[in-house]
Amino acid sequence: MYDFLVGRDEEIVPYRARQLRNLLCDLGPSFIKAGQVLANRPDIIREDYMNELCILQDDVPPVPNQVAFSIIEEELGQPLERLFSKISSETIAAASLGQVYRATLRETGEDVAIKVQRPGIEPIIYRDLFLFRTLASFLNGISLQKLGCNAELIVDEFGEKLLEELDYTLEATNIEDFLENFKDDPTVKIPQVYKQLSGSRVLVMEWIDGIRCTDPQAIKEAGIDVEGFLTVGVSAALRQLLEFGLFHGDPHPGNIFAMRDGRIAYVDFGNVAVLSQQNKQILIDAVVHAVNEDYAEMANDFTRLGFLARGTDVAPIIPALEAIWQNSAGKGLADFNFRSVTGKFNQLVYNYPIRIPERFSLVIRSLLTQEGICFTLKPDFKFLEVAYPYVAKRLLTDPNPALRERLIQVLFKDGAFQWKRLENLIVLAKENVSKMSSNPALKKNSSQAARSQQLESKLDLTETIKDGARMFLIDAGIRRQLILAFNEDSKLHVEELVDVYRLVEDQIDMPSVALEVLQDLPSVVRDFMLSWSDSILSDRRY
Repeated sequence: MYDFLVGRDEEIVPYRARQLRNLLCDLGPSFIKAGQVLANRPDIIREDYMNELCILQDDVPPVPNQVAFSIIEEELGQPLERLFSKISSETIAAASLGQVYRATLRETGEDVAIKVQRPGIEPIIYRDLFLFRTLASFLNGISLQKLGCNAELIVDEFGEKLLEELDYTLEATNIEDFLENFKDDPTVKIPQVYKQLSGSRVLVMEWIDGIRCTDPQAIKEAGIDVEGFLTVGVSAALRQLLEFGLFHGDPHPGNIFAMRDGRIAYVDFGNVAVLSQQNKQILIDAVVHAVNEDYAEMANDFTRLGFLARGTDVAPIIPALEAIWQNSAGKGLADFNFRSVTGKFNQLVYNYPIRIPERFSLVIRSLLTQEGICFTLKPDFKFLEVAYPYVAKRLLTDPNPALRERLIQVLFKDGAFQWKRLENLIVLAKENVSKMSSNPALKKNSSQAARSQQLESKLDLTETIKDGARMFLIDAGIRRQLILAFNEDSKLHVEELVDVYRLVEDQIDMPSVALEVLQDLPSVVRDFMLSWSDSILSDRRY
């Protein structure tokens, strides 16, 4: 009966997965949405069923136009003809909770997308969530014993996200937040939202006239560099995840487009997730621990992120993490991909009491989906060759001082300073800045490329240098580590220091940086004196 759950070894004929998908379609929108969620939960469901349920993301029957149009008129309080000069006779897209039409605003002539909710869906959702919760209470013992996950908690997380998606006013706010985050980024397009023409069941937004991101030929014919476009997409995804903490939770091919000016465009912001500052920092910690091959700390990161219950013994998980990472990363950037890592992680989830929190299931889905799009457009695309330079730039230039601690962790391994690692970080960061100084999706001889907005083309290390000077003066431990780094192995590392300086000398206006450091000197001296007096007083107490 439960052969679609993780952990059964019997061979399952593919038609049974199709039966499950068809059954969910027949049962209604809540069940379709549940199937879409299960399609991204490797800790709950088998991979063959996950692949079949992914079809639910694009293939849902629409409701009749007459019904949808009456909802639009009721929500906006005006006849369609008064607001729109024309509206498409067929849906552009249909999903489990709503469907989309293309229309033209009568007042301005602008093309817009109208997203309208399915009729009477709210009471159906509440009813279904009650049924899910009741069923989960009966199955909770089985799910805890067989899968190591709390069925009631999973239903609660699912219900919370589902109810959020029902409120289109919340989606309008999400769009505004994305617009604010990417307002200075010439590589990303977020549609404008018409809040005055929107409500809880209807959302009107700018029409995105783009190319489906899974059509490489059309992208090339539009004069867009495919590899450059993929670089733009990966960078935008990483910014959402590690910089903003607000990311698109459903970036399947129907929700991402290539604009003819080389930008990547996102639509459908009903399913977004928020990562706290703490979670963002822990994710960066996990990257740092992976770089340093510190698998014990990686296991602890799982607990801090909520994958493991607090108090769980992580010792048995450490060798498994080491095997997964070394087998995947050891092949090099060319062969590394998230799907292979996720496949191995699925086995880890089954063998250990790991539960994937809802927000991180969205992260995994987001990364896997976007990596899949990358491979569709360019089968030999190297995801990490774009991701690593971005992470390097973040570690070296992020204004958040907390990241400086992560940088120190990266640069020291077993007490020894990693000069080559510092050089590699600088080279990778410069590569990211160079690529993203203008839209890399536009071909170099393109007139659009000549007109494209230019971003900062230098690696801005001002804050890092200022913060480093402050830490050197105030933090005795850091000061001792850095002094030792210059004379490790009984020699002065002047040559290495010169090599590092040569890498950054063309990126830094040294007089300006020196001036900023001097301007910050009084506060640094004050902090130093406070730190020194605290240490003296602390010594006297003992």
